[in-house]
Amino acid sequence: MQIIVRLDVVMAQRKMKGKDLAEQIGITEQNLSLLKSGKVKGVRFETLARICEVLDCQPGDLLEASPS
Repeated sequence: MQIIVRLDVVMAQRKMKGKDLAEQIGITEQNLSLLKSGKVKGVRFETLARICEVLDCQPGDLLEASPS
């Protein structure tokens, strides 16, 4: 099982730029880019909650479990 990060899809649906989202949730654009690409080993629930608040979505909208 692998986790697919769909943050870029949700951002596109909301017409939100990476720079703006990073600024609103308090992380760097570089860290946001790593998160979007799935190259992070984890994400803080606090950060996930802020992303969901700004994008008006649920964690399940951002993360998807897929068979390997």
